[in-house]
Amino acid sequence: ERAEEEAVVTRAILQARPDGLQVDDEEERSGILMMDEPDHMRIRGPFAKALYKRVARSKEKVQQVVNAWLDGIGDARTFDVMDKFALRVPVDVIARLLGVDNARLQEFREWSEGSILGLNPFRTPEQTEFYVKSRNALSAYMRELMNARRKEPQDDLTSDMVMLQQEGAPLNDGEISTNLQGLLIGGNLTTTDLIGNAVWLFLTHPEQLAKLKAEPTLINNAVEEVLRYESPVDITGRIAPREMDVGGCPIHQTQSMFLSLRGANRDPEAFPDPHKFDIARKDAPHVAFGGGLHLCIGAPLARLEAQVALLSFFERFPNVRLADPNMTPEWRSLPFFRGLKELRVAV
Repeated sequence: ERAEEEAVVTRAILQARPDGLQVDDEEERSGILMMDEPDHMRIRGPFAKALYKRVARSKEKVQQVVNAWLDGIGDARTFDVMDKFALRVPVDVIARLLGVDNARLQEFREWSEGSILGLNPFRTPEQTEFYVKSRNALSAYMRELMNARRKEPQDDLTSDMVMLQQEGAPLNDGEISTNLQGLLIGGNLTTTDLIGNAVWLFLTHPEQLAKLKAEPTLINNAVEEVLRYESPVDITGRIAPREMDVGGCPIHQTQSMFLSLRGANRDPEAFPDPHKFDIARKDAPHVAFGGGLHLCIGAPLARLEAQVALLSFFERFPNVRLADPNMTPEWRSLPFFRGLKELRVAV
C-alpha cells in the first residue's frame, strides 16, 4: 500500500513538473546535491572539512539550544512535541553554527519555514509566494553575513568558509552561499522528523524506552535504529549516468530513478526481523542518509542533535506519554519525506 501511494505521488510530481528532479534556478544549481564530479567534490571537500570540525565541538551548543526549548515548554501538562520542540531545535542549532545574529534569529526562523516549502511540489500559490520571498531574503542575508565575516571573522561556519576561500579553496560566493543555505533547508526538516519520529517510536514501544533509560549509552545505537526503522526520508532520486541493469530491470542513461530508502531499510535480506524496532540491534547498516559520494553531508550534525535532544527530552519528562493512548498518527503530506503533523503528549 505504501509503495502504491508513493507511485501515485511520484507520477503527480512528474506531471506537475515535467523536468522531474531538475532545479529551477541557477543559484540552486550550485548546490552539491545537484552536482556530479569534479565540481561536486571541489565544493564538498572544503565544505565537509569545515563542517565536520564544527560539529565535533558543537555538543555544548546543541545542549544549550535543547535546554532552552525544553525550558520554554514550562509547566504545560500537555503539548505538541513537533511544534514546541522538534521543529524548533534544528533551525536554532544551524543558526548558531552559521553565526546568525541574535537580532535576526526570528527572521531566520521565518525564512527557514518558507524555504522548506520549496520541497513541496503541491504548494499553493500563496505558499509559493512565501517560498520565493523567503529564499530571496535568506540568500541576501547569507551574502550580507559572508561580507561581514570577511571583515571580522567570528567563531562560526560562515567565517570558516570565507576564510577557506581566501586561502585558495576554489569556491565562489554563490557556491558558498547556496551550500550554507542547503545545510539549513536540507538539515532542518529532516532532523525535525528524526526527533519527532523517535519520540513517537519510543512512546509506542515502552519496552525500548525503558531499555534506553536503563542504559543511556545505547543512545547512539538507538538513533541509528530510528533512522533505519522510520527514516525521515522515504525516497531519493538519481539520474542514471550510463546504461545499466538492476535486478533484471534495464535502466537507460539519463533516465530518472526513484529509490526507496524505506524499502532498503526494511530489507529482510539485510536485517533480521526488519519490522521490529530494536535499539540494541547490531550491525544495521541503514541507508537513511543515502550512500556513496552523495552521502548526506549533514549526517553527523543530525545524529548529534537527535542524541542530545532525545536524552534530554526523556530526562526532563520522565513520565511523558501520548495524550491520547489510541492516537492514530497523521503523517505530513510531503512527497519523499516522512514526519508527523502533530504529536500531542501529556507529562
